Amino acid sequence: MASGPLAGIRVLEFTQIIAGPFACMMLADQGAEVIKVEPPGGEPWRIYGPFMPLESKVFQSLNRGKDSLVLSAGDPRAQEIVHRLIPTVDVVVINYRPDVAKRLNIDYDTLKAIRPDLIYVDITAFGRKGPWASKPGYDIVVQAVTGLMAADAKLGPGGKPEVVTATAVADYATGLTVAWAVTSALFHRERTGEGQLVEASLMATARAVQGSAVMELPVADETLRNKLRDKRREIHAQGATYEEMLAVSRTQRQAPNIYYRTYRTKDGAIAVGALSPSLWAKVRAALETEFLGQADPNYDILNPEYVAWATEQVAAIEEHVASKATDHWIKRFEDHGVPVGPVLFADEMSAHPQVVANEYMVSLEHELSGPQQMVAPILKFHASPMAAQGASPALGRDTLKWLEQAGYGEDEIGTLYADGVVG
Repeated sequence: MASGPLAGIRVLEFTQIIAGPFACMMLADQGAEVIKVEPPGGEPWRIYGPFMPLESKVFQSLNRGKDSLVLSAGDPRAQEIVHRLIPTVDVVVINYRPDVAKRLNIDYDTLKAIRPDLIYVDITAFGRKGPWASKPGYDIVVQAVTGLMAADAKLGPGGKPEVVTATAVADYATGLTVAWAVTSALFHRERTGEGQLVEASLMATARAVQGSAVMELPVADETLRNKLRDKRREIHAQGATYEEMLAVSRTQRQAPNIYYRTYRTKDGAIAVGALSPSLWAKVRAALETEFLGQADPNYDILNPEYVAWATEQVAAIEEHVASKATDHWIKRFEDHGVPVGPVLFADEMSAHPQVVANEYMVSLEHELSGPQQMVAPILKFHASPMAAQGASPALGRDTLKWLEQAGYGEDEIGTLYADGVVG
């Protein structure tokens, strides 16, 4: 029996790419038994930048601790296998289009008829209603339409918008949301005996993580946000480029900001985070400046003269920071009580003393590719400890196990393999 608070829970996963696989890996880390259903050639992420046949680093990073069951889902006999497993399954997680799930007979209504208390988590890009209900969408598209991309204000060559970060923020955040949804639904079932359909979408998550940028609050928005929006609309109607429209909002954040930002140093870069008046004063002391920025009672981002003056002040401070090394500024800001850190690369942190001390990496052995290290389970339960339940599975490694679990005999199994229904 696996360790963790979800030990004894069985999850059937019909997902691919990031959000669903990440969610189900979080459930596996909590001790759930996760059966990942894949097509005969494997899910797309297996062959995305493979380092060996049917194995990619990104796939392995999202699918540890799972079983792999290969089914040719369009075949009615494969659907029968799923239906025979469902009575033993607590949770189904799926990210297929609505028409696909129905066509494959793995939609909620069909599976609920087999197990009434089933928890069925349905992940889409844009939700199940509205004009985009059947529209496919990946993280980059969701970033674009929800405002995440514009809010981050990054521009690439030719003034084109860039993605928010080096990771798929909407996908991974949705994965965490789905893992949370499953545990909540299991708790509800424990109290009431009821299963249920749970809907999640990348759009909902991407909007939620933007907080106040999405919130409509007329009494507050009239002072700045609506004026900036009106200005964008005005220049857009006049034929402004995306870059020109972005500049309207960008100035608001960049012109006076010395408190919550990155700085280039002589030999690298640092990040400073100060979000209170007391910390603002400490930042100014560390920088030896009297420039107030957002703390200025005359702060007026809509005044071009103020923006020009503030930009000059910030440029002078940036030049000052760039004249000294990272270590100098880390010590100076820390001595003044300001939250600060160096800008590092992800692969530099794996052996960092802070990571090692908290056991934030875990060592695993993959049956095909050998030893690996991954980010450890992200929570620590002291009474029911989480654990990585092994590396990701080779394609079809556990198909035979689950056919036997579903009650198929040796001859039936041989036919299913011979006909390509399973793999």
